[in-house]
Amino acid sequence: MRHWFADLLPFQRDPLGFLLERGGNSTQPLVRLAFGPRRVWLVADADLVKPILKASEDHIDKGYFIHKLRLIFGHSSLTMSGEEHRRRREALHATFARGTAQQFVPQMCAVIREMGGRLVKEGLFVAHEITAPLTLRLICMAMFGKDVLSSGDENAIVNAVKLVEDDLADELFRVLPRTPWKARACKQRRQEARSMLEFVVRRVRDRATSDSAVGALMGLGLGDEDIRDEIITMLLAGHHTTGSAAAWVLYYLATVPRLAERIAVEAASITGADGELRPEALSRAEHSQALVREVLRLFPSAHWFSRDAKIDLTIAGIKLRRGDSMIISPWHLHRDPRWWPQANDFHLDRSYGGRAYLPFGVGPRACLGMGLAMLELQLLALEFSSAFSLNIRGPVPKPIPTPSVTLIPPRILIELQVRDAPAASKATQEGFRVPA
Repeated sequence: MRHWFADLLPFQRDPLGFLLERGGNSTQPLVRLAFGPRRVWLVADADLVKPILKASEDHIDKGYFIHKLRLIFGHSSLTMSGEEHRRRREALHATFARGTAQQFVPQMCAVIREMGGRLVKEGLFVAHEITAPLTLRLICMAMFGKDVLSSGDENAIVNAVKLVEDDLADELFRVLPRTPWKARACKQRRQEARSMLEFVVRRVRDRATSDSAVGALMGLGLGDEDIRDEIITMLLAGHHTTGSAAAWVLYYLATVPRLAERIAVEAASITGADGELRPEALSRAEHSQALVREVLRLFPSAHWFSRDAKIDLTIAGIKLRRGDSMIISPWHLHRDPRWWPQANDFHLDRSYGGRAYLPFGVGPRACLGMGLAMLELQLLALEFSSAFSLNIRGPVPKPIPTPSVTLIPPRILIELQVRDAPAASKATQEGFRVPA
């Protein structure tokens, strides 16, 4: 009989490989994981994902692992459930909707072009070191209004994330307590990060427009602590996940032959006489959309999330007890050859409507910011492809990210060069497929 902790060390050594191996090789719809005395199951069958995520909160809901995130995110809509979660989600929905965010397309594009111009002058840059603050600026523009954050505020948020993300990732599956001195060091880092974030939050509240996400939260009558927790969640969860995905967008633009040229032609086809991308035409820009979807398939920022059984129940013939946790891993499901031909390859002509595609979750508690995130990534692809040639400098990194709370890209060194206007003849119709 396997002991309680049999899977814990293999998971800690290689979380991504562990999830792929245990999920992909399973003949059972749910795989029992030996992470300690707590009963934890990996959802290996994609057909179970939507029923689990759409189940009544009285039966299946956020629980043990999600609640651990309160160390940083507090009691926000990310960590809560029930009527209060629904009330906040409804208030924020309009702010996060892609259609609402499209009114900021010209300003977003200007920020992207400004960043690109600076990078051309600077020479080489590390992709994620640039995309993290860039996407933070874009998401703040859409959620809070233009020029809400200064460059100092952006740096404070990025540094706060670096202070706590590894500690938090370690805490999620920790069974034994830390030694007193390590626990004290972790607490000090959390307090320092929290202080940095609270300083930024005060500036956001003071500067945000009345029709912004902050205005929507204040309209609910939330107290200062609740609004603070929601802003911290939007700043951290929103920019960090999108910033990681944006680094992979640049990676594939720089490494896949003719991909950037193809998207440059697409950008030209939806650009108006004023030289700006036409927001209403973005939905027809199929190549840039496909790039974004495929990046999110191969590198979903939330590589796992969880739900807990609130009552004793049976799923796919397997009996779960009240309090059992279920781990759903987009990293595994997005790379399982049962649902994706050439699952580890970058391939632009896939269909993404299947049951095994969930970069933002599904159901009533799916990520509110998915439309805004996909818009940011699409604009980045269109603007950079149109204006620049992208080249990887140094060895092409093995594209395996570091799993923390999100998936952190490796060091991707890129150089930009100003592009001549692309000729329409460069547009090709074949699909692209390269090893991921």
